[in-house]
Amino acid sequence: MLIHPTIDNMRSLRLFAMVQALQTQMEMKDIEEMNFTDRLGLLIDAELIARENKHLQSRLRNAKLRLSACIEDLDIKAARGLDRTVVTALATSDWLKRHQNVIVTGPCGAGKTYVACALAQKACRDGYTVFYERAPKLFQDLALAKADGRYYKIMTNLSKKDLIVIDDFALAPLTDEQRRDLLEIVEERYDRRSTLMASQVPTDHWHDIIGDPTIADAILDRLIHNAHKLSLKGKTRRKPEEGEINDTENKEKK
Repeated sequence: MLIHPTIDNMRSLRLFAMVQALQTQMEMKDIEEMNFTDRLGLLIDAELIARENKHLQSRLRNAKLRLSACIEDLDIKAARGLDRTVVTALATSDWLKRHQNVIVTGPCGAGKTYVACALAQKACRDGYTVFYERAPKLFQDLALAKADGRYYKIMTNLSKKDLIVIDDFALAPLTDEQRRDLLEIVEERYDRRSTLMASQVPTDHWHDIIGDPTIADAILDRLIHNAHKLSLKGKTRRKPEEGEINDTENKEKK
């Protein structure tokens, strides 16, 4: 039997991983001893894995995560404020299935962005769509979108994402426009999708930063009441620049 026409047909069907797997099989010794069903199963597995990896890379690319983080690499220590039980539960992504939220707070450099990106990356691996953006940039983009007519399109896109991550929230008091935008986002997602907020500011102060008491109540009610909370502690985990290292060494010598 001529195999080349079959390979050409497989390529026309875009079964590229299956073609590669078949060619690998043909180079294996004693491959004829394996029955047809087992060989076919291996080919299908190869194609399935390749497509899943392709979809994963697409989800990660569209998420535009700030850091390349992995939840398996999280340094889970009580001193950091990371409860192993909570992190383990979040790692299952069951909170996304339940449309629950996550709030990560802690001082500058404590690792909030890394934790947020690690959870978002795990969500991508589990098949969920993700959007990541810093709050200042998100509000800026929404303001520009109102001017050029893209506002509805952006808000519709946000409402469809399984998870949106808003980093660096509450760095400054919100304007009236910003708090109304945030209310629109959380209202559309409430009990439908999940939201992860990361902030240097404890949630106790969010009400004052949002500003308008009525809108603040509405936003926080939709964000916090069903949220898993991670409060990070400790000194900055950022690596110092080379100049900072030299300065530290010089001080120690003195």
